[in-house]
Amino acid sequence: MVVQLSPSPLLSDGFVHHRPDSTSSTKAEWLAAIQAALVPLADMQVEVHHLLADGDHVVLHSRRRLPDGGPEVVVVDIWRIDGGLVAECWEIIEPVAQAAANLVWWEAAGR
Repeated sequence: MVVQLSPSPLLSDGFVHHRPDSTSSTKAEWLAAIQAALVPLADMQVEVHHLLADGDHVVLHSRRRLPDGGPEVVVVDIWRIDGGLVAECWEIIEPVAQAAANLVWWEAAGR
């Protein structure tokens, strides 16, 4: 038996998803993207490193190993909770293999 879980009941109607590489998306757009990713990412391994809460914000720092030899990524999600539902989410995803290159971004500014 396959059980599909939907994040829909956990999201407010006005839910907004923010990512640096895209504009904010609505609840319907985000749920459609998640639905499309469920099959290809079904075997993804997630290792939670930190789960922190402060007031109405929750932060999750995780390392994810994508299936079939896909890249290993580090993800930081920040959720704002309103009325017991997720109202906003900010997400940053970085491939582990590219992390070292991103550590030198300030060197060009110092030249």
